[in-house]
Amino acid sequence: MKAEKTSRTAQYMAFFRALETARNINDRLFSDPYAIHFLDSKLRLAVCLSKYSIVSKYISNTINKKIPGAFSSGIARTKYIDELLQTAISNGAEQVIILGAGFDTRAVRLDFLKTIPVIEIDHPNTSNFKAEIYKSRIGQIPENVRFLQIDFNKQSLDELAIEHNLDFSKPTAVIWEGVTNYLTEEAVKSTFSFISKFAKNSYVIFTYVHKDILSKPESFLGGKKLLEDLEKLEEHWTFGFIPDELPAYLNQFDMQLLEDLGANEYRQKFLPERAEKGYEFYRTVFASK
Repeated sequence: MKAEKTSRTAQYMAFFRALETARNINDRLFSDPYAIHFLDSKLRLAVCLSKYSIVSKYISNTINKKIPGAFSSGIARTKYIDELLQTAISNGAEQVIILGAGFDTRAVRLDFLKTIPVIEIDHPNTSNFKAEIYKSRIGQIPENVRFLQIDFNKQSLDELAIEHNLDFSKPTAVIWEGVTNYLTEEAVKSTFSFISKFAKNSYVIFTYVHKDILSKPESFLGGKKLLEDLEKLEEHWTFGFIPDELPAYLNQFDMQLLEDLGANEYRQKFLPERAEKGYEFYRTVFASK
């Protein structure tokens, strides 16, 4: 996926989080006061106006019409990964690595990470922009955060690890969100091989799409239109898993599957009152070493 496309994808997820944060304090799933800083002027205005119920409903309906289920799925997934990460930290993970970090703000918005080293790895374009946003709009880059930059056309994760002396001896929680579906099978395998080098009792939280969305998109609500829209944006989904095959796949990297939930399941878990369908092909996994 192109670097500029990565930033656009990251901005949409930040938009979803900002909209959730603008909801009434008693009605929102989480608060991310930093997300709005990563938005362009039009999206920031939309967030500000979303405090009016008629505008909020219009925004939600528009998103759901274009990408059925993506909004509620993305919000529920954010909360789900937050909780999985807290479980990993409670179970002894001593550092966090976020692969393809985009505009993930967990390092600054989650209190339980304030004293945990967080290493964010991403393309230089996205990483530099994020660092500038932290400096100009938030004030500084948090002391517990390191930004490492990688261009996969020129460097591997293993080479990056050597260059920056990553500590594989610490139990580590790795987040790999919204990335695997844009990679090749070989790139996914190589990344799992990298993750498997971390110490025993490490965890990985990652997302993937059901493999059938690639060959039979019409079998999922909104699937065919979504892939057509992605083609127009030159954002091609190239990889997926069959859920039943995932445990054996992870075992080859000495990882044990702990949870594998689809959008319907984590949406029902965290947003049972927000009736919305779609995005069932998107899944989130929690595994341990």
